[in-house]
Amino acid sequence: CGRAYSPRFLWMWPSARISVMGAEQAASVLLTVKLDQLARENKTMTAEEQAEFKRPILEEYNAKSDAVYSSGRLWDDGIIAPADTRNVLGLCLSVCDNAPVEEMKFGVFRM
Repeated sequence: CGRAYSPRFLWMWPSARISVMGAEQAASVLLTVKLDQLARENKTMTAEEQAEFKRPILEEYNAKSDAVYSSGRLWDDGIIAPADTRNVLGLCLSVCDNAPVEEMKFGVFRM
């Protein structure tokens, strides 16, 4: 989900992450690409070099996939405490109930 789907509200929990994949998976994919590139050049990387290659990727990915990073850039409507989810959802549904319903302009779907 995200702004591309035009949600009326987009709230996050403090533990939420915004990313397509986890930091470790992303770093591993980039490392694999680098290792393939080096293999074509008949070069290799030691385990220490691989760890050093992945370290800045992991740090940046973890920092930029955090809920605070997202909310700080206004990519969502804010961070809510999980315990407040029901109240916030109720308020959002109430707001949505008062909005006019747009006319549907698409054809009949056939399965």
